[in-house]
Amino acid sequence: MEKDLTTVPKRLQSLDALRGFDMFWIMGGEAIFAGLATLTGWPVFKWFAEQLEHVQWHGFHFYDMIFPLFLFIAGISFPFSLSKRMASGEDKARIFRHVIYRGLILVLLGILYNNGVRFKFDELRYGSVLGRIGLAWMFAALIFMNTKLTWRIVWFWALLIGYWLLLALVPAPDGGGAHVFSQEGNFASYVDRILMPGKLYRGNHDPEGILSTVPAISTALLGMFTGEFLLSNYLSNNLLKKAIYIAGAGIVFVIAGKVWDLAFPINKNLWTSSFVCYVGGLSLLLFALFYLIIDVWNFRKWSFFFVVIGMNPITIYLANRIINFRNAAKFFFGGFTEILPETWTPLINGIGITAVGWVFLYFLYKKKIFLKI
Repeated sequence: MEKDLTTVPKRLQSLDALRGFDMFWIMGGEAIFAGLATLTGWPVFKWFAEQLEHVQWHGFHFYDMIFPLFLFIAGISFPFSLSKRMASGEDKARIFRHVIYRGLILVLLGILYNNGVRFKFDELRYGSVLGRIGLAWMFAALIFMNTKLTWRIVWFWALLIGYWLLLALVPAPDGGGAHVFSQEGNFASYVDRILMPGKLYRGNHDPEGILSTVPAISTALLGMFTGEFLLSNYLSNNLLKKAIYIAGAGIVFVIAGKVWDLAFPINKNLWTSSFVCYVGGLSLLLFALFYLIIDVWNFRKWSFFFVVIGMNPITIYLANRIINFRNAAKFFFGGFTEILPETWTPLINGIGITAVGWVFLYFLYKKKIFLKI
């Protein structure tokens, strides 16, 4: 299944579209569906609005996969970018340096995102979404570049099984006898309490902590396996079968995640091994669907809305923190909320924020301005 890395790969529009689909939910999509639930009261919209909220601890909602799906997509992209850089004759040592640089820059951006420019360092929160993406992707990329497929698979499962055994067998010394998978009693939170500087997001636990980053490496590796499979010569003349194989792998991982959930609960906060498998399976299924429709069947026009978002994901993530899109949405859409019943307000606000953000990204897209790290 190995691919000649001197071959320049073709860019996948499905990957850009899926990345945009993923970011759509945090740039306003969730507010649109919450607004639809408020306006209509329909059970299907109420159910989906609930799915667009994180679960408190054990369990899973659709919103819990936004973050790992992005990491999975970043993993798919890496074999493509690696092939392109090696085809251009770039030195491997330079690629190593860039991988480490990118990982550390994302950690710094995550700290900035959480805290802004502040200098009371003991009061900052250092764990972050961007930091986890940076570190998990970085370590996965280093594993990918330094091992063959067999050893990559060994790394993937060793990280997941090792993390499970550690949390199952070692309770938090300060947990007061709480269950080993509870917020108080798990060993990962204990490690964060004694090693992480600054403050933790939940006081005694940080969902982007140190030890729980370890299984996230496997999330990125799963994406890299997918990208490597797409680049491989296997079934290169039958892309439909490739999509079916990816979907089949997704079903297997979903089942594995649900079975593992019986012993090691699906939990985004702890990034449990069952969570990696379950969400990894859903990510494979989603990617297979986008790949089938866009790159195999060549139905592309509908995906442009998402591609515009997906070409600048870090930009919109940071911009949502720095730029007040709500004021702009109120300026352009506020008149509608004044003349329509109050039940329309959440929906109009959600549409307004999404529209303003998308126009901002479209301007960057037309100007070919893309934030790359």
